[in-house]
Amino acid sequence: MQKVTTFLMFEGRAEEAMNFYTSLFPDSAIQSISRYGPEGPGPEGSVIHATFTLAGQQLMAIDSAAQHEFTFTPAMSLYITCESESEIDDLYAALSDGGGVLMPLDAYPFSPKFAWVADRFGVSWQLTLISV
Repeated sequence: MQKVTTFLMFEGRAEEAMNFYTSLFPDSAIQSISRYGPEGPGPEGSVIHATFTLAGQQLMAIDSAAQHEFTFTPAMSLYITCESESEIDDLYAALSDGGGVLMPLDAYPFSPKFAWVADRFGVSWQLTLISV
């Protein structure tokens, strides 16, 4: 049976990002990490492959051993439904800290409270409040 899993490619900050993300969501944990050794090709200790969960949803991450001309794009984002104002406010504050705001936290015709941010790692997040 096929399974679709979000795959995030970092350039040296995969473990830092996973630790940050899993600290923000309940039912989240790093499940496994394989690391480069002294033989490379990536820097020793960086992530060859990792799996982690956010709110029970599995994702994968790596630190690319190769430099690329691209990074994350807002055209692909993680969409989070929040059940309370405090939840969306806290996530907005944490995820936008050191990153950028694409759409400020506000009321929009499609949501009573919504924001779109790129975090300090470049990953894009859409946050929406499902009830007031």
